[in-house]
Amino acid sequence: MQPKIGIKENLFPFLLLVLTNFFVGSMVGIERTVLPILGEEQFGLASTSAALSFIISFGFSKAIVNYFAGQISDRFGRKRVLVIGWIIGLFVPILIIFAQAWWVIVFANILLGINQGLTWSMTVNMKIDISKANQRGTAIGLNEFAGYSGVAVMAIVSGYIATSYTLRPEPFYLGIGIVIIGILLSLIVKDTGEHLKVQIQNNANNKKNINNLSSKEIFTLTTWKDKNLSSISFSGLSTNLKDGMAWGLFPIFFTTVGLSISQIGTIVALYPAAWGFFQLFTGVLSDKIGRKKLITYGMWTQAFALWFILFVHSFSLWMLGAIVLGLGTAMVYPTLQAAISDVAAPHWRASSMGVYRFWRDSGYAFGALLAGIIADLLGVRWAIGLVALLPFIAGIVSSIRMTETLKINDQ
Repeated sequence: MQPKIGIKENLFPFLLLVLTNFFVGSMVGIERTVLPILGEEQFGLASTSAALSFIISFGFSKAIVNYFAGQISDRFGRKRVLVIGWIIGLFVPILIIFAQAWWVIVFANILLGINQGLTWSMTVNMKIDISKANQRGTAIGLNEFAGYSGVAVMAIVSGYIATSYTLRPEPFYLGIGIVIIGILLSLIVKDTGEHLKVQIQNNANNKKNINNLSSKEIFTLTTWKDKNLSSISFSGLSTNLKDGMAWGLFPIFFTTVGLSISQIGTIVALYPAAWGFFQLFTGVLSDKIGRKKLITYGMWTQAFALWFILFVHSFSLWMLGAIVLGLGTAMVYPTLQAAISDVAAPHWRASSMGVYRFWRDSGYAFGALLAGIIADLLGVRWAIGLVALLPFIAGIVSSIRMTETLKINDQ
């Protein structure tokens, strides 16, 4: 019997994937408060660039795996790749707990990047496989809401545990439990290969969609040839470049202004919490009003939020800035992936999504690298302020180059 397409028609597997991605995000959340401080306090890293090296390793490994994840899953199936991603993730907290040198932490984050590239990519693609064209923003919004809620919850929890006990190993015991839960959930969820076949069949009569695109052709289309896809990729890269900077420099910045670890944990958690929460609405909204406006204004909101954080001087206003930064990120995060799904046909959608996620998550590494260099040369404040220029420019690019994508490949 041919499977039906739609969220309501596949409600249980859809919700199971939402829950799974909560735990995917939790793996990153454990690190966001603790690891930048750990580098300075336990490993004596004086250079900001060296302290942020774990984000650079994470960003590049996740980006590379993202690029191949779609192709691998098209060949071997989404579920199998999801389970493999979780198994690799098991080594991350174990390595961090027993690390005696900083290079071990860096290597652990290479594995974390692989874990995130495989698991998060699969939850996104599996949700898109079972969703209708006018539900993609909703589907991705719920996926990202769950993931970044996991980031936020574990950022708070790990900060609290680090304050109550030590920076290591106690917060990372959580990671082992999270991986076990993730593996169990992934074994329960059903593969979506049959749903994908239905979408390909439904899309077969659309003459706009070119068959037999090579990997190189998909890469060039998504990177620069197609105005919509390339604008989306640049916005994604700028968003995560900003996030790589925030991940590495926010704990250091707020330490220099005299906040405690628990206060830092609150601000660091509020940003992904708002990011996750608002995606409940922005993904749905993009299915109603379209993608372009949310992307353009979302990029500008991120830039202005970073500048706001630099020019205020109270805990409450820093919390407000973190919330606005999360709102701006939420405006673009599910919308960018939904826009990719609008433009790319089902038979090369996962590969195009992989190219987009390659550029997007390269931003983590470029952001940490750029922020570290600027912080070492000019200071943390200059690094935050200058990095904010990238999302501002991306907003200008999307406003000029993008067309509305919502109805391009309606099927």
